[in-house]
Amino acid sequence: MNSSEIRDRFLKFFEKRDHALLPSASLVTTTEAGAMDATLFNTAGMQPFVPYLLGEPHPKGMRLVNVQKCLRTIDLSEVGDRTHNTFFEMLGNWSLGDYFKKEAITWSYQFLTSKEEGLGLDVKRLYITVFAGNEKVERDNESVEIWKSLGIPEHRIYYKSSKSNWWSAGLNSPAGPSTEMFYDITGTLGDMSQEEFEKNEDEQKVVEICNDVFMAYKLVNGEITGELPQKNIDTGAGLERITTMVQGKRDSYETDLFLPIINKIEELSGLSYGDKADEEYIQEGNQCFLDSRKQMRIVADHIRTSVFIISDGVTPSNTGRGYILRRVLRRAVRHSDLISLKQGTLLALAHVVIEEYKDVYPELLKNEDIIKKEIGDEENKFRLTLEKGIKEFEKGEDPFVLFTTYGFPIELIVELAKEKGRVVDLDDFNNKMEEHQKLSKTASAGMFKGGLVNNNEKTVKLHTAHHLLLAGLKAVLGKEVKQRGSNITEERLRMDFICDHKLTDEEKKKVEEWVNSRILEKLNVVRKEMPLSEAEKLGAEMEFGAKYPEIVSLYYILDKNGNAISKEFCGGPHVVNTSELGNFKIQKEEAVAAGVRRIKAILV
Repeated sequence: MNSSEIRDRFLKFFEKRDHALLPSASLVTTTEAGAMDATLFNTAGMQPFVPYLLGEPHPKGMRLVNVQKCLRTIDLSEVGDRTHNTFFEMLGNWSLGDYFKKEAITWSYQFLTSKEEGLGLDVKRLYITVFAGNEKVERDNESVEIWKSLGIPEHRIYYKSSKSNWWSAGLNSPAGPSTEMFYDITGTLGDMSQEEFEKNEDEQKVVEICNDVFMAYKLVNGEITGELPQKNIDTGAGLERITTMVQGKRDSYETDLFLPIINKIEELSGLSYGDKADEEYIQEGNQCFLDSRKQMRIVADHIRTSVFIISDGVTPSNTGRGYILRRVLRRAVRHSDLISLKQGTLLALAHVVIEEYKDVYPELLKNEDIIKKEIGDEENKFRLTLEKGIKEFEKGEDPFVLFTTYGFPIELIVELAKEKGRVVDLDDFNNKMEEHQKLSKTASAGMFKGGLVNNNEKTVKLHTAHHLLLAGLKAVLGKEVKQRGSNITEERLRMDFICDHKLTDEEKKKVEEWVNSRILEKLNVVRKEMPLSEAEKLGAEMEFGAKYPEIVSLYYILDKNGNAISKEFCGGPHVVNTSELGNFKIQKEEAVAAGVRRIKAILV
């Protein structure tokens, strides 16, 4: 059974049980204030559902199913072994105040073991853990009885502490106990005591393949403050791990999720990934083969991750999400060098990823040109300093200089140092970075959606001018102009946009005149709400890579005949009429990346 069949079977299994099918949300998070700790990317399938787990009604109902794109980079330096991936897909089914433990456990068991509807896994290789209880929440005897009713012997059910069987998404989030399903990947273990089970779990001879979380509590600052308005189910199963079990492989890199990429790396490098287990090569003393296998895993994982991050609207930078992408891409470049992959190879690997996933995630094909451009540009940029930076590292150059001058992410410097038996003084590095950043602090921690730092009167006026600027650029330069970023303070607006050339003085003047003419015409600014499907048909400007809710807000700027000269997906706020703006003036126009320009402008 291939990975696509596993996805399809999961979705159809729960659709048959009255679950509404939802698409994956973006990898990029939209932080819900007060709902959970902020993260840069969705690290678990439940994150996009936090408002609904807290009690907000979901427009699609109380039973939901999806496959969510997720990203975790906390163990980035560990990628290259058998077990770690950065990007992964999470199969998830949800009950928002509808069914609870009995149905959730029964359906998880049926999906895992049914040959007709599910995965047909061997029930004799299945083991279960449940929550042992604590001072706030009692021991989960109810789940034990449900598992026993399904035929799981009591001696294969183990009570575990909150360290293993309690789930939340941070210190401020929905939370609850869980029951987890483990699978014997050796096929030889049989019955075990709890001590034996835990030893085999540590040795990864039994692996967690699914968990049901009973989301019934709310955490505030890490403490249970009470029960949620409704009892919810959050069931999660990692596709990479499930596919490994179903296909009888040793790890995810041997499954069809990675093999096409690995095969392309073999073709382009002239090296072999091999068919033996890592342990066999260790016993043979074949460290060289193990090293090249590690590089292949790193490159395969990181290029897959980069493709998905860029597709969801992130571009390489030195802050936030862009820095995560830069770290991943530059690590891929460095390790591709170690297996003699030529410059430009990453683009061929990105193409493989897009081809393999385009039917499941059509946005990859839609954004293929942008994905390849960003990967190519970042590789070229890093290669300008990579060779010299490596030489400076060999001489013992300060990590701060390697970071600021040669573009080496600090994590890559630490990795290089570890390979050479050195230790990086991170305290010294962090102190120097803190001084370096004092002059370039941003208000990103308080940034509003749409790039607004705040919503005072001056900022709001510049927000409306920002919409006029985009419309003016399209009017002067052509419809191909697309916004790629924005930042609006009370002093100025900043817009990044796609354009293949430096604007001439005449073009800048025409844009200014176009905007100021619309201001003098005293045009109304109107907000409308409508279903997403209807809004998409109107051709309104959308934020690149953003995922929108079922009901969206659009802002129109209307001419005297009621025709829209500007219409954008936007949450506001804006002025009521363009006459409130004053005179628009472009201060600066510059390049920020190949094919991307930046304008800074003010109102006077």
